[in-house]
Amino acid sequence: MRAVTVTPGVPDSLRLTDEWPEPATEEGAILVQALAVGICGTDQEIISGSYGEAPPGQERLVLGHESLGRVLEDPTGTLQPGDLVAGVVRHPDPLPCPNCAVGEWDMCRNGQYTEHGIKGLSGFARDRWRVQPKFAVGLDPVLAPVGTLLEPTSVVAKAWDHIERIGSRAEWKPHSVLITGAGPIGLLAALLASQRGLSVHVLDRNTTGPKPGLVRSLGATYHTSPVGELDLEPDVVVECTGAPSVVLDAMCKVGPTGIVCLTGVSSGGRTIDFDAGALNRALVLENNVVFGSVNANRRHWDLAAEALARADQSWLNSLITRRVPVSEYADAYTSGGEDIKVVLDFAQ
Repeated sequence: MRAVTVTPGVPDSLRLTDEWPEPATEEGAILVQALAVGICGTDQEIISGSYGEAPPGQERLVLGHESLGRVLEDPTGTLQPGDLVAGVVRHPDPLPCPNCAVGEWDMCRNGQYTEHGIKGLSGFARDRWRVQPKFAVGLDPVLAPVGTLLEPTSVVAKAWDHIERIGSRAEWKPHSVLITGAGPIGLLAALLASQRGLSVHVLDRNTTGPKPGLVRSLGATYHTSPVGELDLEPDVVVECTGAPSVVLDAMCKVGPTGIVCLTGVSSGGRTIDFDAGALNRALVLENNVVFGSVNANRRHWDLAAEALARADQSWLNSLITRRVPVSEYADAYTSGGEDIKVVLDFAQ
């Protein structure tokens, strides 16, 4: 069958093969026909050789962690043939650590987890894949065109879950949220914020393309000026760029008892002249919290599926700016200037 693979650690080793073996039953009881996989910056970094780890005993790694498929067979009865399904990306470590032992594998403490298409597990960019029932997330049929958005939405669902947990430390009634970055994560964070009835502000440097309209169609306000120039003190900031200067400005911008959630990952290697003492003073005296969030556990995937099913489906469709057939895989993994989300289509 077809599969899109790389040799981890070897730059530009991306290949499409027609001779990849069928998924072994050890991978899971549920057999799935791939419909599509979403592509994100993590895939680009793996292709560049920055990281990635093939399954034990294999030289190549099948890419793809943003999955969508249709069930072919499920002898466990968890799902029915024809059901839409996505596969949970991260699996708990085999030891397991205390968090993995209770299903919170997104908070793994020893780093021995595995991840489809990233670390030690074959990904979903292949014609057929298998999944264990506890890692198979059924989707509403209405999500057939946009189901690849479930994985990034699960990341955002976790972020909001933890924001609300932290907020419950006191009498907390948030009104406004600032989201920095209008990529897929930022736009989906804005969607979940709007579903919570908050006053939503999204900041991005793009003045053209689809992003401003997508933000405004949520009833949110779109900004292009620097964070420090915004005339607001949000109760929550969800930082999605990873740009060091934006991260620091976001910490300074949040209001008293505010919460800053960092979801963007910085590349490192940049030094910024910054008054860390003033930031420390503000965080302490205003009871602010800054925390990082990545990945998601099964509960967050289920929350994400519910959020997507409630959303305006035409709006979700607009996030997918390119659908590329597998035969043109190289084009799919080449970034476009105004792309939001690119999908590799296995059904074409």
